[in-house]
Parts: sequence; structure tokens; C-alpha cells
Amino acid sequence: MEEHVTRIGVSLPKSLLEEFDSIILNRGYSSRSEAIRDAIRNYILEYKWMEKEEGEVVGVVNVLYSHSFKGVSDAITGLQHEFYNVITTSMHVHLDKEMCLEMILVRGDMQIIRKLVDRISSTKGVANVKLITAIKE
Repeated sequence: MEEHVTRIGVSLPKSLLEEFDSIILNRGYSSRSEAIRDAIRNYILEYKWMEKEEGEVVGVVNVLYSHSFKGVSDAITGLQHEFYNVITTSMHVHLDKEMCLEMILVRGDMQIIRKLVDRISSTKGVANVKLITAIKE
């Protein structure tokens, strides 16, 4: 356990917090704080892994988003045009009435792909972004 603990406040939509609470209850966490610390640790580990990756890679960027969020579809399409040099193809899947999955196949320099992932991740309306890579040999 860390010696010093800092308290923070976080604003979340009620539905997101209810879903989070349901998951942490099912997984057996003793407190919401414990689950949030675990989630933050996992986020940091994934970020550090992505930062260490370098050179030529191939992979897929999975983007989950709400198509009803104004402008998100256009923003994702615009980013794909901006990063055309590392994108080989993409596939769009309608998951339900609200949510879409965009699978973007990438091939090229990890630094450029990382910038693409960061830009997509910071786009309003995007719920989740996951990059899966393999080193190109």
C-alpha cells in the first residue's frame, strides 16, 4: 500500500457509474476506490507498452463509438484520411441501434500509428480504442 493517498473527485454519467459498480461487485472488489486504482494501473501499463513499441508494425485499431454523437463519424473518417499513409483498410460494424465498431487495419511506423490512436482516443463520442500490434518482419 502506498504511504500517501490523494483524494480526487470525478464526474461521471449515472449510467456509467451504475455499470461500473455492477462490474466491480461481480468481480469481488472490496471498494470502488480499489477498482478505480486497478483500472488506472491497467491504463498506465497499456500506455507504457504502447510508448515502448517502435519501428514498423502491423495491427488493428478497434474503435467503439456512439454513432448518434454529433460529428463523431465524420471525425473518425477525417482522421482516416489524414493518416491514409498507415491505414490499409477499415471495416465498419453496426453493433446495435446506437453503437458502432470501426476496425482500422494499420501498417507502418509505430510513432505515426500512436498519433492516430491518440487522436481517435481524444475524439468526443468515442467510447473505447484498442490497438493490437505485431512487429513487421
